[in-house]
Amino acid sequence: MKRAIISADDFGMSVEVNEAIELAHRNGLLSTASLMVAGEAVDDAIERAKRLPTLNVGLHLVVIEGPAVLPHTSLPLITQPDGWFSSSQFGLGVDYFFRPEGRRELEAEITAQFEAFRRTGLRLDHANAHKHMHLHPTVGHLLVTIGKRYGLNAVRVPLEPPEPLYAAGTYTDTLGDAALRRWTSLLRHQVHSAGMKTNDWCFGLAWSGHMTTDRVSALAAHLPEGVSEIYFHPATHKNALLKRLMPTYEQEAEFKALCSPGFRAGLEHAHAQLCGWQDLVMPQDNVPPVAKLPL
Repeated sequence: MKRAIISADDFGMSVEVNEAIELAHRNGLLSTASLMVAGEAVDDAIERAKRLPTLNVGLHLVVIEGPAVLPHTSLPLITQPDGWFSSSQFGLGVDYFFRPEGRRELEAEITAQFEAFRRTGLRLDHANAHKHMHLHPTVGHLLVTIGKRYGLNAVRVPLEPPEPLYAAGTYTDTLGDAALRRWTSLLRHQVHSAGMKTNDWCFGLAWSGHMTTDRVSALAAHLPEGVSEIYFHPATHKNALLKRLMPTYEQEAEFKALCSPGFRAGLEHAHAQLCGWQDLVMPQDNVPPVAKLPL
């Protein structure tokens, strides 16, 4: 069986992102959004989510290139004076793994983000991390262990198989892509060891910011067996923040793709059923594994 979770990241980053998520849920295929609890438009996002009871909302954990919940004085090692995490995956990765104080600050911030989500009053549907920083073993471990205390039971594993991308359009697989696919097995192990749900496949990495109508319509028609999360970065238009953080992203085109008849037709052609995180089974339920594509 082919099933698809259609989701959007960066809920709460800006009003333009929030607008696109609301409209894509009302008029398109979007069922799921991941909330940045320290985003500058988080209050607007929460208000929209509360009037959209069928929109499933989870935590988009930010531990890189974004604002922290706790002040810089509480996170002097891992945040900058303006309260933001840096954009350096290497630098933060070292602090999170090798420096005990960095790990303590990270644990405090992740706890604060789950606590901030709890205070919204929204049901915690799932969790993932901005720029997939939960692939870092320390971040992944803390997200799962802390999240479990807050009722977390579903986590994205960003495993993107190359075959559907080849079939759907222009794509060049690299050694880095292959290494990343192997590395996701650690996160999957962490998630399953905690008894949590996860997806089989994830699409939106290779074409991040460029999930246009033509691409996603073709991709939908070539989805593999199992549960695929297809995630987007939509916005109704690009404000100054989006231009600064994601200058090359086509957020408006991704918004249009979510509402396009072609995307819906591609899913129907593949006989793919739409679903949500809470429709998935727990690993201990012992269902037969889906057929895996070669990596």
